Amino acid sequence: MTLRRCFVVTLALCQAAVLLAGSAFAASVERADVSPVAIDIASPSNGEVVRNRVHVAAIRGSARSGTADPLDFDVMIAIDVSKSTRFPSGIDVDEDGEVGFNPQEELVAPGTYPTDMVCSDPDDSILGAEIRAARMLVDSLSAGRSRVGVLTFSGEVDLETGERRSADQQDAILRIPLTDDFPAVLKVLEEVLAEGSHGATNFSAAIRLAVVELVGLTGAQSEARPKARRLLQFLTDGVPTFPYGRGDTPDAEDTEEAIRAARLARKAGLTINSFALGRYALESPVATTEMARLTGGAYTPVRNPGEILAFLRSVSFANIEDVVITNLTTNDISYDVHLSPDGSFSGFVPVGLGRNQVQVTVLASDGGENSVNLDVDFEQAGLSENELVAELERVRKRNKEMMLLLEQKRIQAFRERQKGVVTIEAEDEADE
Repeated sequence: MTLRRCFVVTLALCQAAVLLAGSAFAASVERADVSPVAIDIASPSNGEVVRNRVHVAAIRGSARSGTADPLDFDVMIAIDVSKSTRFPSGIDVDEDGEVGFNPQEELVAPGTYPTDMVCSDPDDSILGAEIRAARMLVDSLSAGRSRVGVLTFSGEVDLETGERRSADQQDAILRIPLTDDFPAVLKVLEEVLAEGSHGATNFSAAIRLAVVELVGLTGAQSEARPKARRLLQFLTDGVPTFPYGRGDTPDAEDTEEAIRAARLARKAGLTINSFALGRYALESPVATTEMARLTGGAYTPVRNPGEILAFLRSVSFANIEDVVITNLTTNDISYDVHLSPDGSFSGFVPVGLGRNQVQVTVLASDGGENSVNLDVDFEQAGLSENELVAELERVRKRNKEMMLLLEQKRIQAFRERQKGVVTIEAEDEADE
């Protein structure tokens, strides 16, 4: 199959998704309270001649809602490293062909796994999924517009009392200050994964440390940018259990302390996007929901922890919901536009020889929308297809991630059925 045919097939596979997006555009109603949407096209420039071996043109740019001025983003990623993040995420995070599971909950021969093992493949743990999701988020951002920092939170436990080991212990640790050195951020994330899971869970400590760094208060290691949007991406698989009482027991005071910290974050101009992973995090989501609500952020429940890989990148910092690129001359649509949380976008649109009028339409999270047009002159030439190959590889990887999630759900359903079969057989033996 030729490269062009591969690209056409990829576009066709995505057509249904774009039709749904088009319906959303058609259904949006102009309202006086929607925010203005600004669009900047980085390339090509209006009237530029585009040369390629295949009939497609790459369109890149950025969009934002609520302001006409370009936006910068300071993003702190808070990663829960408490002991419960040792458990399986439900997907093959490290892509070694095997999905880690909890041997204590499965039918395995005694002695097959250590008695204290809770994930047969530690790289497929909830912590592993958090780290990979954070890596994918960093990879999707533009270093020229965004800075990223990382902090971890847990809380060391006194084994005799079950309470905090010391009154002045640091339950949240800054792993790297806000920086646009993304390779350094990725290195730190790998170090966090290698250190593993430990301790209890202190939401308040994480939020307060994020406030210090994002605002640049006394003791901060990060340099503040007053005009940047300040965001805290808060990942947890549980509920707050510290700073009060025992580390294995959530107290009302722990939740209230987290909410007080969120009120402080609101005063400091932070937006908290909280992500609750797993069934335990969903049973009592008061803290995670209130943290997001108080600061104008988004609360995202993630029933299957492995799905954080997709969800973490789905929350837009720039309040942009979707981007569609249309060739008004040929009536072709770019069916796969890559939209980053910071509003950066890129996509390939089919073009014909000569002059093409291309329209970029952006939908904001609050329903506002805007379009810009540009002329693209296309000439077919024997130039390199490297850019198109890279884009097709990105689409392939994204499709693989979706297949992993589907496979995870299939495996989970199979295991539930098997447990049911074993239960029935046990009951039959008891009757005999």
